[in-house]
Amino acid sequence: MPLSAPQRSGLVDQVIGQLRGAIRSGEWPLGERIPTEASLAGDLGVGRNTVREAVRALAHSGLLEVRQGDGTYVRATSEVSGAIRKLAGTELREILQVRKPLEVEGARLAAAARTDADITRLRELLDGRDRAWADRRIDDYVRTDAAFHQAAIEAAHNSVLTELYRGLTEVVVASVAATTRLDVPQPEESGHRGLLDAITARDADRAATEVCAFFAELHARSDPR
Repeated sequence: MPLSAPQRSGLVDQVIGQLRGAIRSGEWPLGERIPTEASLAGDLGVGRNTVREAVRALAHSGLLEVRQGDGTYVRATSEVSGAIRKLAGTELREILQVRKPLEVEGARLAAAARTDADITRLRELLDGRDRAWADRRIDDYVRTDAAFHQAAIEAAHNSVLTELYRGLTEVVVASVAATTRLDVPQPEESGHRGLLDAITARDADRAATEVCAFFAELHARSDPR
């Protein structure tokens, strides 16, 4: 574990920073249990009370979830995501209403700012998504689909937009995982291959149109009527 003993001043804040870093880097994946309080105290060279205060602070901000008698689990990878989870739970249609304008603007920006590396990453993710569906690996399908949309946002090279979207993604992944079924046809390709082609061609208007078509389809599927 790449944790180091903090300096004597501001121990709790320093421990919070290191635990947050382990979460954000993916060393402690979403949904997994983190090391025990005793283990963390030993690794960091601080008292258990210091670790306990740091964990309590991260639980309050929504990054961690303390389950009595079971351990502490990663609940979100950023404070933005933690706050959204508290506010919205897993209400898919409400999340989609906020996610759509972010993705539309992200698609426009990506069409202008994307690099060749971004295109390679998007193509690899989309191919992986299709393979996962063909192999009936639903968890991989949902994960890779979400990663594709995140990568499209990252191709815009706007750090604020990327962070905002990341906060939404975790809630959406949970909702999509609960509703995607392997006994129905694969979801339509609108907003995926078309979006990749538009970003590749640096066509901002077409990229936005592809995203709008994708969300029209999602809203139709999530409408209870």
